[in-house]
Amino acid sequence: MSHRERFLVLLFIGIAVVLCYACGDALPPGNRVFAIQPLGEFSPIQAEKLFDQLKHINTKIQLKKSIPLPASTYYPGRNRYRADGIINYLGRNGSTDTVYVGITSKDISVTKGNIPDWGVMGLGFQPGNACAVSTFRLNKDNLSAQLYKIILHELGHTQGLPHCKNKTCLMRDAEGGNHLEEETGFCETCKSFLKSKGWNLE
Repeated sequence: MSHRERFLVLLFIGIAVVLCYACGDALPPGNRVFAIQPLGEFSPIQAEKLFDQLKHINTKIQLKKSIPLPASTYYPGRNRYRADGIINYLGRNGSTDTVYVGITSKDISVTKGNIPDWGVMGLGFQPGNACAVSTFRLNKDNLSAQLYKIILHELGHTQGLPHCKNKTCLMRDAEGGNHLEEETGFCETCKSFLKSKGWNLE
């Protein structure tokens, strides 16, 4: 293959990659910045602890100053906030290089099938540049550990990971319950995927 032919091949590959990202079909790159965004009256102590936990996974991490929950995401019928609305709000600041992690103590919900307002612990688009997590439904006796697990779960989604059938894997589908105490870590398949994205996982 001549130099000119090699150049044209590389050029076409580059154009294809750009078009894939423009269409939203490509997975986000690895080793993205984690931007922790406390929402409302979230505990500063809890936010700092979370920062310390996540920096072992990815040293490219930021802890933002708390901002109010977006008023447009409030659902007065159940005194909840729409998780998808929070993600869309935070996603304006996210990018292929940065994923925002919204954390709140307020209850959050999504539409699930025929249920217009389904309470959840967290939500992350697969892939995406933002996710939302709430402590409202977590076990208060083991809050820090459960919060860390659910954030890893939602961050996994933003990197492109689907739910996992392994019942002890952090990517397990909650299916309306809290099974976090049964989850011991990422399974080998999910772990391998996240390592390829630059996550520091033992």
